[in-house]
Amino acid sequence: MTLSHKDLRIDLACSLRWADKLGLNEGVSNHFSVAVPDEKGTVLGSRFLVNPCGWHWSEITASSLVLCDENGNVLEGTNEVERSAFIIHSQIHLAAPHAKVIMHTHMPYATSLSMLENTRLEMCGQSALMFDQRIAYDGTYLGLAFDQAEGSRMASKLGNHSIMFMANHGVTVTGQNTAEAFTDLYYLERASMFQVIASSTGKTLRTIPKEIQKNTREQFSKDRPKMAVRYFSALKRMLDEMDPGYRS
Repeated sequence: MTLSHKDLRIDLACSLRWADKLGLNEGVSNHFSVAVPDEKGTVLGSRFLVNPCGWHWSEITASSLVLCDENGNVLEGTNEVERSAFIIHSQIHLAAPHAKVIMHTHMPYATSLSMLENTRLEMCGQSALMFDQRIAYDGTYLGLAFDQAEGSRMASKLGNHSIMFMANHGVTVTGQNTAEAFTDLYYLERASMFQVIASSTGKTLRTIPKEIQKNTREQFSKDRPKMAVRYFSALKRMLDEMDPGYRS
């Protein structure tokens, strides 16, 4: 189902509000974006909504989101787009058509894994198996993403994957829609948390046989979209009760 421009704004605002409530944010940094179809109804990655520069995620509303084009021009809204946000999100939207929604965070546990040498999300827990063979790892950190070349490099590292761990930096999660991307974001942080806690005991992680991994991966591929709809619908219902102002 194709969402209206208004509904795209509402869903993105909801996801930012909930990311704040779940402690996935860092100051006024990090950004979520969603590609917006052009006038002909085609998503080309050349226009996207993104949270505005300097706004805390807890105060984001549907109308405060900025619509910009691939050159950084603001098409709708009175706010600005932060430079590194534009560089990262614009290049990924353009290079990866499957990345209709992009969520980049420095969420604690996943970022912790990105800071460890030769560390991967181990397929040792059920939540981790949601991401089996879906993760790309960028092993190079080159500082703040302030030039297009760095954004292009990041996009090339993501490739056809939907998740990317970024060395010394954080993670980027992409999806076909906001519900799927946010659900992945939430469960990725949970899986990372379980691994960090289990590893902190100093004991060996319990492995899962390859055949079971494969079967579970196939199960998740079928169930994940339905799970995302259920989870995100619940989040919207709760936020409508707690703070419906996000829709404005």
